[in-house]
Amino acid sequence: MPSNRRRTLLIVSTLPLAAPALAQTPPPAATPAAPWPPVATLGGPDAGRLRDAEQAFADSMARRDRAAFAAWIAEDAVFLNGGQPLRGKAAIVEHWSRFFDGPDAPFAWAPDLVAVLDGGLLGYTNGPVRNPAGRVFARFHSTWRREGAGGPWRVVFDNGQSVA
Repeated sequence: MPSNRRRTLLIVSTLPLAAPALAQTPPPAATPAAPWPPVATLGGPDAGRLRDAEQAFADSMARRDRAAFAAWIAEDAVFLNGGQPLRGKAAIVEHWSRFFDGPDAPFAWAPDLVAVLDGGLLGYTNGPVRNPAGRVFARFHSTWRREGAGGPWRVVFDNGQSVA
């Protein structure tokens, strides 16, 4: 029993010496981003159509096509914008226009989850947002509304969150 007590005391007494070295160990080098993840779709063919709409919405940013970007946004949409909501298509497009100023997109996104209600008129998408180097720095969350049976999908709510 005394040898176990000595061993415990020795281990406990060396922890303060090891802690600074452990704290200063650099994190492993970041690995390049993987290809976009596969998309999980819930809701049959309507989910597939919504996935295509989300991807076309994202492609409008990559192509630097402000008009195509605006076409995917509902007139009454709300982008939550970090607690400073942008209400209505005009306000959203005006605010987001700054992301179309340069020749290269400042970020890109793609859905990794798409879900549609059974009625086919309301859907949800989310997925990673990457910087130009391909690193994920956020996730987006969008609610879409279909304008009538067979009509186009439009974003009605959008939000994002930083990823640590």
